[in-house]
Amino acid sequence: MSLVSIYLWIKAAHVISVIAWMAGLFYLPRLYVYHVEGLQKAGVTRGSDMDLLFQHQERLLLKAIMNPAMIAAWIFGLILVLTPGVVDWTSAWPWAKAASVLGMTWFHMWLGARRKEFVAGTNTRTGRKYRMMNEVPTLLLIVIVVSVIVKPF
Repeated sequence: MSLVSIYLWIKAAHVISVIAWMAGLFYLPRLYVYHVEGLQKAGVTRGSDMDLLFQHQERLLLKAIMNPAMIAAWIFGLILVLTPGVVDWTSAWPWAKAASVLGMTWFHMWLGARRKEFVAGTNTRTGRKYRMMNEVPTLLLIVIVVSVIVKPF
């Protein structure tokens, strides 16, 4: 069976994986906002039931949804890239998409590092900082979708 014959199945799996990954990339920074601001508003400290609940939710989102979705998106995306006739590497759009996907992966890893800081009790970022960082996946998503669909360059 050739990659061309299963192209649409691979493409569907890629899109499903990307949607799941993006959902996590949008939601985890928001959880961090609630974690920081919720603890401040409630006047509770690290190790409280509320802190542990946030840590549990953040860990599950990252480990059970985001990590598998990112890995699947990468695998299916690489299979699509290897499918003959799908990508014209002489155009600029696949390079813009690739750079944006690398940026998205960096953001994912950045979020994972922030989770470790929450667990260790060393987070120094404010809810405002996490709100600002929450815009990163949106900007990268715009570049990716326009690159692939419109192919403006």
